[in-house]
Amino acid sequence: MEAPDGQQSFHKKQMKKQLTGKRDDTELHSAARAGNLEVVLEIIGGSGEEELKKLLSEQNQSGETALYVGAECGHVDLVEEMSKYYDVGSAAIKAKNGYDAFHIAAKLGNLGVLRILLEAMPQLLATVDQANTTPLHTAAAQGHVEVVDYLLERNSSLATIARNNGKTALHSSARNGHSDVVKALLSKEPGIATWSDKKGQTALHMAVKGNSTKVVDELIASDVALLTIIDGKGNTALHIATRKGRPQIVQTLLKHKGINKEAINKSGETAFDTAENMGRSEIASILREYGVKSAKSLTPQPPASAARELKQTVSDIKHEVHDQLEHTRQTRRRVRGIAKRLNKMQSEGLNNAITSTTVVAVLIATVAFAAIFTLPGQYVDDPKNVPPRFSLGEANIAPNIEFTIFLIFDALALFISLAVVVVQTSVVVVERKAKKQLMAVINKLMWLACAFVSVAFLALCYIIVGDQERWLAIGVTVIGTVIMATTLGTMCYWVIMHRIEASNLRSLRKSARNSRSQSWSVSVLSDSEIPEDDYKKLYAL
Repeated sequence: MEAPDGQQSFHKKQMKKQLTGKRDDTELHSAARAGNLEVVLEIIGGSGEEELKKLLSEQNQSGETALYVGAECGHVDLVEEMSKYYDVGSAAIKAKNGYDAFHIAAKLGNLGVLRILLEAMPQLLATVDQANTTPLHTAAAQGHVEVVDYLLERNSSLATIARNNGKTALHSSARNGHSDVVKALLSKEPGIATWSDKKGQTALHMAVKGNSTKVVDELIASDVALLTIIDGKGNTALHIATRKGRPQIVQTLLKHKGINKEAINKSGETAFDTAENMGRSEIASILREYGVKSAKSLTPQPPASAARELKQTVSDIKHEVHDQLEHTRQTRRRVRGIAKRLNKMQSEGLNNAITSTTVVAVLIATVAFAAIFTLPGQYVDDPKNVPPRFSLGEANIAPNIEFTIFLIFDALALFISLAVVVVQTSVVVVERKAKKQLMAVINKLMWLACAFVSVAFLALCYIIVGDQERWLAIGVTVIGTVIMATTLGTMCYWVIMHRIEASNLRSLRKSARNSRSQSWSVSVLSDSEIPEDDYKKLYAL
């Protein structure tokens, strides 16, 4: 008794492995795709009520339910059996392409599947995708006339439902040249022939983009007024056919008596002008043969007069002023673009300066802190041999005046650097002007720290070289003083000159704004002028 159960379990595992594909299908999906009704019934029969409801609604990687898969593959018997277990909610679950089981059957022309689903759940007739496309619209676009006839019999008003772009099923079937579908739609809802989409185009506008003269004749036969209807750009069907390069369609249109050969679109072109402008020589010959003329020949120019010349002059001046204003706007946009790029460069420079200052401050603090523990002459470290007026651990050079100078200036350099580090790591400045002001203060503090470290170094030099070699310490002092004085003096000079130039530039801009004698274009440029400091490649804070 145990062997058959084990074989049955093994059989189920093997069947699951074979049926599960790479689409993340469940066993039910795979069985439905293969059309294996026996396995489908076995899976459904072996599931509880709640488990079955979840299984029927489960979607694979493409968002498809098992019913969708069966409908897509055209397994009529399988869909008929599965539809007994589906309700409208689970049957109408849409895949990632926006279609449900009923819609995909309409797209593929599976009339048998459609009949079964619609008999089981009539509500599916009103299903639409994200673009408000009905199954009728999809079937019409694909040319499935049997499906179209069946759906129209169930509800002819489906033909009046338009997509989000305003196109009906008639638009799509006419564009794709499906004459039988066009005839079926017009027989049920003849009024939709003159309906326009959001571009103002009728089904005839769409039909002339294709190559089916039969569809064109069918539409014109339903309503000859279609020949004169224009779209949003003023184009008739003749304009569209000419633009698309359809000589047979153009000839078909011209054979109808209701055609307007003198229609001019919003670009000031007749169909003949369009043909010439687009290099359609064959179509231009056909239009010329049927008497279609250019817009210039249809609207002859009146004789020149003083009033007309004045009007033309005013028009020319208006265009020149418009061109000048447009040029000014473009110049202002370019200047603003340059200013934006320079502001970005300056911000990057400030950020780099802040980073560098932090690193230097840490370095100076480290050096100043370590200097006090690496003094020449070492310390009093022998408890049994402590000289008079000295204490244990005291530096041997502590009584020297040079050591006092070293200690004071080394401490100043240490604490200034630590203060800079604290400020840099604690204060977040976003606005550029405030960031520059902060950097200016910090830079001055770093100048002081560098100067104090230099003094501390020079003070120790006098101790190290001794009294006999004091001239060497004096020489180092002179060299260091000259270098530091020159560097700091140059920095101070740059700061002062930078402030003077910035002040002068602000004064010039203020006077330019207050002056009423300048032209409008000049004032536009002055208002959009690059901010101070942005035009300079280098300056000191």
